[in-house]
Amino acid sequence: MTDDAPELRASDADREQVAEVLRDALAEGRLDMGEFEERLDRTYRARTYGELAPITRDLPGAGTVTPSVSLVKGPEAGPGWVDRVTGGEGSSEWGVAVMAGFQRKGRWTVPKRFNAFAFWGGGDIDLREANFADREVVINCVAVMGGIDILVPPGVEVVVRGVGIMGGFDHREDGVPGDPGAPRVIVTGFAFCGGVGVQRKLTRAERQRLKAERRQEKLDRKSARREIHQTFHEDIQDAHRRMLDNHRDLLRKNHPHED
Repeated sequence: MTDDAPELRASDADREQVAEVLRDALAEGRLDMGEFEERLDRTYRARTYGELAPITRDLPGAGTVTPSVSLVKGPEAGPGWVDRVTGGEGSSEWGVAVMAGFQRKGRWTVPKRFNAFAFWGGGDIDLREANFADREVVINCVAVMGGIDILVPPGVEVVVRGVGIMGGFDHREDGVPGDPGAPRVIVTGFAFCGGVGVQRKLTRAERQRLKAERRQEKLDRKSARREIHQTFHEDIQDAHRRMLDNHRDLLRKNHPHED
């Protein structure tokens, strides 16, 4: 920030960013309605950054308003991902398959860089139930006359940068947007007469859970239809009874001595 930054003219976008901070503060109970209205009025009357800065100075995360400061809130982590990006070290940093195989699956922690090597063999790297040591991890694969398969859960962004010679890397999941806050998995390396596959797949438990949810939804819809049908039938019966009662009352009124 230069010495004359407070004197720089603020834009409409700058004022709107400050207004958004004020709206958040009102929703969180940091400002009452009177304070909010007074500060909002000052915001839209402000002409320079120096006039905007004091308006949000006492609000957490607002900071001083300058041309280089953005007050736009970043995306929050989606459900489940906050607990799975743990930081620290990975529980396993490499896997080797020489005329054999290796597996990494279940509840393990993916390090910032995992190295995998397969020669006349195969490796399975399953990330569906894994934790992640960092928001971005690299899986470096070398497959020589062998194969390495990587399973990722929905929501994880995958970037494939490997090189294949008489072999290849699976790019089908490359570039699929991830969920907010989800890890980013970079698959890199080299494949010679072999291959590295990347699949996005649910765990068996998750598939069973979704299947059970769909089954319950069907049962709920059937139950709702039965209730609607029963209610409709009861309404018809009530209307018929009321019609008969009205007809009987009319007959009694017109012929009072026939009872």
